[in-house]
Amino acid sequence: MFDRLKTALVSSYVGAIAVGWLCAQGILHLANTIAVPVSIWFQQRIQQQQHRELSSLYSAPPRFPFEMALARLLTALFLLLIAFALLRWLYYPAAVELGQEQSPDPEQEA
Repeated sequence: MFDRLKTALVSSYVGAIAVGWLCAQGILHLANTIAVPVSIWFQQRIQQQQHRELSSLYSAPPRFPFEMALARLLTALFLLLIAFALLRWLYYPAAVELGQEQSPDPEQEA
């Protein structure tokens, strides 16, 4: 049953499209993992500098939002893991070990 599904996915290019889409989503999530927390941190710093100009009170610098980055990083890694598993299942067959009697003759290869 899985062999027929695998053949259908490979011959109709649906498997390649799915692998490409999963890789693209994983890379986009990975880029967002870095971009969104950094932009929020910069916005907080700018707001703090503007507020410091208005008042003479000193507050602690804004901390980097690691908890936001961690959730996005896990999503990106999960998508890339699924893409790798699908790629391996569809396009890289399992390596079959050859016995001594089935091994090719090294003299014929040269």
